[in-house]
Formats: sequence, C-alpha cells, structure tokens
Amino acid sequence: QVQLVESGGGLVQPGGSLRLSCAASGSTFSMYTMAWYRQAPGKQRELVARISSIGLTNYPTSVKGRFTISRDNAKNTVYLQMNSLKSEDTAVYYCNCFYTQRHYWGQGTQVTVSS
Repeated sequence: QVQLVESGGGLVQPGGSLRLSCAASGSTFSMYTMAWYRQAPGKQRELVARISSIGLTNYPTSVKGRFTISRDNAKNTVYLQMNSLKSEDTAVYYCNCFYTQRHYWGQGTQVTVSS
C-alpha cells in the first residue's frame, strides 16, 4: 500500500506560479513511476506530467514548457512546478503512483487561477 499526501495548492493570478508537492510512503519510492493528474469541474481527469523511476518525463501539449515535474528520492517526494498559469489550469490536482501494476492516488489539492 502506498499513501500519497499532496500540498501546495491555492489561489494564484494568471501568469503566476505554484509548486505542488506530494509525499509518498514506502521504502521503494525510487522504483515508483509518479505522475500528476488534474480534474476540472465537468471534465475528465487528465494527465499533467509523469516521471519514471529513472527520471524520464513526459507532458501533454497543454502544459509543456510551463510545468516541470521532478522527484527527490531521498525525501520520497515528487514536485510539480507550474509557471505561466492560465485560468484553464484551474482544477483539483492529484498525485499518482504506479507500482506493482497498481495505481495509487492522493486526496487532491485545489489550484485556482483567477484575478
């Protein structure tokens, strides 16, 4: 069982930045594939960023160049740095772990981009 706890959400103006953090349980964090997803009201949950156990990353076109995912294996933590935020980035952001053929999810953190 993997437990995930997100933090760092909040209200930010368009063009601003936020950094989300996700702390994971377990002694094999370095082996996890970690990701961030988001879900806006009335929309399906979508992938925002993914980082493999060896540090390979991928992003959808909508956030590429603005968002950066990183991990600190010593702290069992994955981060999502979000820059140049837009109103359409408003959503609940979820941390995800894929390990031993299972997906684990955090409780989510709200990000609101508004003036």
